[in-house]
This record gives sequence, structure tokens and C-alpha cells, in this order.
Amino acid sequence: MFELILLGIFVGVVSGFFGIGGGTILVPVLLITGFDMKTAIGVSVVQMVFSSIYGSYLNNKKGTLDIVMVATIGVGGFIGAQLSGSVTSNVNDKTLEMVFLAFAIFALLRLFVKTRESQDKKETSKILLFIIGFFIGAISMSVGVGGSLILVPILVGFFGVPLKNATSAGLFFVVFSSVSGLLSHSIEGHVDYQSGVAIGLASLLGVYTGVHLKHKVDSVLQKRLLSAFYLTIVAYLTYRIMGA
Repeated sequence: MFELILLGIFVGVVSGFFGIGGGTILVPVLLITGFDMKTAIGVSVVQMVFSSIYGSYLNNKKGTLDIVMVATIGVGGFIGAQLSGSVTSNVNDKTLEMVFLAFAIFALLRLFVKTRESQDKKETSKILLFIIGFFIGAISMSVGVGGSLILVPILVGFFGVPLKNATSAGLFFVVFSSVSGLLSHSIEGHVDYQSGVAIGLASLLGVYTGVHLKHKVDSVLQKRLLSAFYLTIVAYLTYRIMGA
């Protein structure tokens, strides 16, 4: 239990410091510590429930959360994430690791490609938002990541949503997808609740600490550290997949 609490604090600090979802950090760390892929995904989903609800509460207090817009995407994500447990059960670990590796590479590339913000917010089709949410929820929850990594650049680049609002929307989307994903993975028996709750609660303390540290570090150094972190994840997952 002590090790799980330390792990939760570490994940929270890294998540808060870099402003990224806990799943991208937690799954590879759990793999390193000996968890199998499916259990690591289940634990990650539990942690995301805690961090996304807490983070969305803070964003709403700051006035950057457009609940009406996100509700449509969120419902799509909730329904899509219902498929995640079944997808995870019917796909082998190596394939899941390859999909997760694709998310990690995408995250790394995003650091070097700036998403252009549109001057005008565009009219958004609720049907299209629902469909986008559905597919992101289904795919991301199947490998234990929140989906905001994909959703934020879509909202900013295609719908003209301001970046701060888009990042808040991305985190609120994770509330829908992670709660639904938790139900789905629980049915399939992937969730280790004791580990997930311990890590989830401890991560809240870590997030608070990480956010505080973020404001004391130069943004250039922060980007370099994040690049190094993602490169480490990509290298490790490539190593596992190659079967070395």
C-alpha cells in the first residue's frame, strides 16, 4: 500500500507539472513495476475518475469550462467507452501496447507541432460532436488513456475553441469516458480497486504539488523534460513490443 501511495503521488506530480493526463504516465509505470497490460489499464481508469472530477471542479471555478458544449461530446464518449472493456478483453496485450505506443508517439509529436487557434469560434454540429466523442471514448479507454490528448487539438484546430477552454473541455470529457470505462472494465474483471483507489487518492495530492512546481520552472525546461519523459515511454514500450 505504501508503494501504491508513493506511485500515486508521483503520477499526480508529473501530471500536474506537465499538464497531461495520468493514464499516459500511469500505464507504462505500472508495466515497469510488474502489472500486466489489462490490469494496468483498469487501475489507470480508476485513477482518471478521481483526477478528472477534481480537475474539472477547479476549471469550473476558474470559468473556463463550457459544460453545454462538452455535454454532447461527453455523452458520446460515455457510450463509446462502454465498449472499452470488451475491446480490451478481446485484444491481446501486445496489440494494446502497440495502440498505447501510438498515443505516446502522438503526444510526443504534439510538443513540436503547435495547434493553430482560429480567431472565430465555429458553429458545431451536435451530431458530429457526439460521433467524435464516441470514437475517442471507445479507443482511448481501451488502452487506459483519457482521450483529451486527441480531443483538444480537434476542438482548437477544427472548431475554433480557445485553447484554455479546449483543455478544460478535454478534462471534463474524461469524467464521462472514465466513469463509463470503469463500469465497462469492472464487468470484464480488469479493475484492481484497492490499487486504483490508493493511487487515485494519492494522485490528488501529487497534482496539487505538480501544479505548484510548474509555475517555478522555465517553460523551455518544462518542454525539454516532457520530451525526455515521452521519449523514455516510447523507448520502453518499443522494447517490450519487440520482445527483447
